[in-house]
Amino acid sequence: MALRWGISCAGLIANDFVNALQTLNPDDHQIVAVGCHDIKESEKLATKFEIPKAYGSYLELAQDPNVELAYVGTLNPWHYEVSKLMLEHGKHVLCEKPLCMNLKQGEELIALAKEKGVFFMEGLWCRFFPSYQHVRKQIRSGAVGEILSVKAEFGIKDLVKVGRLSKKAMGGGTILDMGVYTIQACQWVLEQEPIAIKAKGSLNEEGVDVEMSADLDYGDNKKVQINTSALNQLSNSVKIVGTKGEITIHQIFCSISVTDVDGKVHEWPLPSAKFDFHYPNSCGLRYEAEEIRKAIRAGKLEHENVPHTDSLGIARIQDELRRQLGVHYEGHDD
Repeated sequence: MALRWGISCAGLIANDFVNALQTLNPDDHQIVAVGCHDIKESEKLATKFEIPKAYGSYLELAQDPNVELAYVGTLNPWHYEVSKLMLEHGKHVLCEKPLCMNLKQGEELIALAKEKGVFFMEGLWCRFFPSYQHVRKQIRSGAVGEILSVKAEFGIKDLVKVGRLSKKAMGGGTILDMGVYTIQACQWVLEQEPIAIKAKGSLNEEGVDVEMSADLDYGDNKKVQINTSALNQLSNSVKIVGTKGEITIHQIFCSISVTDVDGKVHEWPLPSAKFDFHYPNSCGLRYEAEEIRKAIRAGKLEHENVPHTDSLGIARIQDELRRQLGVHYEGHDD
């Protein structure tokens, strides 16, 4: 029986998500409706992808009895509100990263999902790529040896010109938008949270972080560093060094290649889709969608690749990074 998706947004990421979703078996995935605050945008997306229903509000989408799972891809400040609405109406929810604007909001949503008995997950799609799965297997098998250091960074030159990265009202800032990828990478490798954090960075005129660098203390003298930038181009990789060798995940947020312990590059090409994608390797969203279907059909309320504890851990670290840099969001501070 096909999992019936409702799309709670109609922007570029929604286009890419639907485009990727339609590369999967239609007997397993069906997009039944799209809804957002602008009926014209909903209708535009519905027409492009032949989605049966288009709504001019999130409430209408939440009230549609045919929607089984809601994909929330709104701007960061509305993740909490829209996800809560969907959960209250008994929908399973996949919410784009960052889960919320702060830890408190994330805790509330997870508690609500458990109360309603529905599946809920933060959209850390990168963890479902074969590259990430390969790296975890290599680490757990001992191929890398004891982990000595991890360096995860994500930076794109002049990204500061994009509103959703630089505007406070849009939930901008590299810690929330890009930092989530660097933080989750450290969790993926070390499978624990840091015991101490020391961060520095720079803010723009709105008080939003445009660069951040932090040392994370995981104990045992491990050297762990994360870097984000909306000003400069960084390596956008995760470099893991162990006592037996090192392994590198390329393209941290959408990796299709890894330089393995033996120095060889492994690649996992993506299939083609009906339309061009707006963001790199977005067809990889299909991996996440298919795993969610399997989890829901198995009666699970969370996925082992992105457990609730990991999402809360990420939010906890983001809160601390913002606190140290002095980044505050009106109406969203703890």
